[in-house]
Amino acid sequence: MRKLPALLITAGLLTVGLTACAPSAGPGCESPVPSGSSSSIVEVTGDAGTAPRVEFPTPLKAEHTERTVVREGEGPGTVEGQQVVLDWSVYNGTSGELIEKSAYDGSSDLSFSLTEGQLMAGMQQGLLCATEGSQITLVIPPADAFGEAGSPQLGVAPEDSLVFVIDVNRAFLPKANGTPQAAVDGLPSVVLDADGVPGVTIPSADAPTGLEVAVLKQGDGATVQEGDQIVVHYTGVLWDTKTVFDSSWTRGAPARFAAAPGSATVQNGVIPGFAEALVGQQVGSQIIAVIPPELAYGEQGNGSVPPNATLVFVVDILGIV
Repeated sequence: MRKLPALLITAGLLTVGLTACAPSAGPGCESPVPSGSSSSIVEVTGDAGTAPRVEFPTPLKAEHTERTVVREGEGPGTVEGQQVVLDWSVYNGTSGELIEKSAYDGSSDLSFSLTEGQLMAGMQQGLLCATEGSQITLVIPPADAFGEAGSPQLGVAPEDSLVFVIDVNRAFLPKANGTPQAAVDGLPSVVLDADGVPGVTIPSADAPTGLEVAVLKQGDGATVQEGDQIVVHYTGVLWDTKTVFDSSWTRGAPARFAAAPGSATVQNGVIPGFAEALVGQQVGSQIIAVIPPELAYGEQGNGSVPPNATLVFVVDILGIV
């Protein structure tokens, strides 16, 4: 998978928020973006998993971002911060010209998090409440796209709308959904807030000398194998100082990496203790791992991690790519 082109998703180009609200796809989920005459007039044909044939009259404009569900998916609607994988076709609404299209063969689909402030406003809001397997059309006016500057690099003038046809191929879990398990004596305690963000309390005792792993929530999804690319949320805490040194929750987006120690042959790998704690766990699980220095950053430390530090990680396993 690859990241979306920055020119098409950067939210820093605009400050406009979307306020409209109307029922849409996803059981119990209300999209902040309504359907309208512009998004519903986009004609899309073709089988799921193939490049669509798209037709619409030009110029196609909208006062506010509009969304129409072409094909319903299954499962709950997506939420803020959730990781998704999609294919898309993007058009200039004024000229009808294609700006970019995915390969629609699994080799170059797009993966990103629905995080406010990181995506183009029209995209981020328009994809909320979409279901896995769904196909939607979005018509995004300049105010929710590139603003008054347009995008000369893409041939988008200040007055041009954008037309998206998006296939939501995957929607990873927003947080661990497994069955809570009994706490393990001697390990840090974990309390979750309403959004699933963990707070970690470190015991006053000395840190364990070896790797300690416990399941806090038992998921029932696929089992993580060594080398799998996985999507997780995590919080890392220093045992000695009891301070958080890293958290994907704070960044507002899950992390993706290989469940294997990083090396010259393993790209996007992790420290050995982290990899060992993850292998054999199931998607939907939340685990806690206490990692001794020799399985973490050792005598050298790393950035905010001092030398010879014992690390505590609480990890939600959201999916295998």
